[in-house]
Amino acid sequence: MKIIVPMAGRGSRLRPHTLTVPKPLIPVAGKSIVHRLVEDIAKILKEPIEEVAFILGDEAFFGDDVVTSLEDLAKGLGAKASIYRQDQPLGTGHAIMCAKESLSGPAVIAYADTLIRADFELDPSADAVIWVKQVDQPEAFGVVKLNQNNEIIELVEKPKEFVSDLAVIGIYYFKEVGVLRNELQNVLDNNIQNGGEYQINDGIKAMMANGKVFKTGSVDEWMDCGNKDVTVETNTRMLGFLHNDGEHLVDYGVTLENATIVPPCYIGENVVIKNATVGPNVSLGKGCHVTDSTIKNSLIQTNSQIKNANLDNAMIGNHVSYDGKFTSISIGDYAVLE
Repeated sequence: MKIIVPMAGRGSRLRPHTLTVPKPLIPVAGKSIVHRLVEDIAKILKEPIEEVAFILGDEAFFGDDVVTSLEDLAKGLGAKASIYRQDQPLGTGHAIMCAKESLSGPAVIAYADTLIRADFELDPSADAVIWVKQVDQPEAFGVVKLNQNNEIIELVEKPKEFVSDLAVIGIYYFKEVGVLRNELQNVLDNNIQNGGEYQINDGIKAMMANGKVFKTGSVDEWMDCGNKDVTVETNTRMLGFLHNDGEHLVDYGVTLENATIVPPCYIGENVVIKNATVGPNVSLGKGCHVTDSTIKNSLIQTNSQIKNANLDNAMIGNHVSYDGKFTSISIGDYAVLE
């Protein structure tokens, strides 16, 4: 089994954080989005992972440190890491085809801007599976249309009239991903574009037209990481799941002086908390120092200094120095507010 992970975009909706860090590497509950996503997919598949192929953007943004972290991720699964580059943002189908050499055999394709919780078996009768989540407002999503055999017969983007309430979450399984590769090659060769881009949906629609059977796979939880507010919310939800799973989330070396941690919280290595209350639903990356502050429902990355703060629904990057009494904030890397 292979896992194909397009992650070339810079994540404009999550700025300023994604000006210096690719969105898939933003940590949620102490671990990057892409690490959580790939590891969770591997658990769901319950079979050996042969290769993880990552499609990255330009080397100036997705540099050697990013490549090393992704190679370590694949190695941790006992898999080979393949690194590809998408130099131009020409759509989801184009991104997948940048990994053309890896598109053979059974594979999962997963876009690295979402997190899931799921436990199901892949339907062996299906040529492909599109993972979906039941939603309250299907008109805001791409949805699947099913026939009486619960096979997917159509993909509908943001339907004005009700089609179904099963939203496509951006994770797909193909029994033979080479079939998708061939259809996407035809999309590229014939310059079939939607919105000025080459889309995976055009390859999928061609597969359906040729009689391939598509089924749905349902996830229990679907968590977005599209912008600051939903990323903070996803951090909160993930902390709750991990806490209920019994995971140890607070590093044993944390320094507490007249301080309280209200679970669930993730507290990384070498964190110092003085005269402060942290939690619930807070992630503090390694090397953070928090003094004379109250922090809840917030995500703070690494090596940041927080003092005299009362934070709620805040997201703060790496190496930030923050002294103030603002509450709901979003501060990128290396900022200084005194």
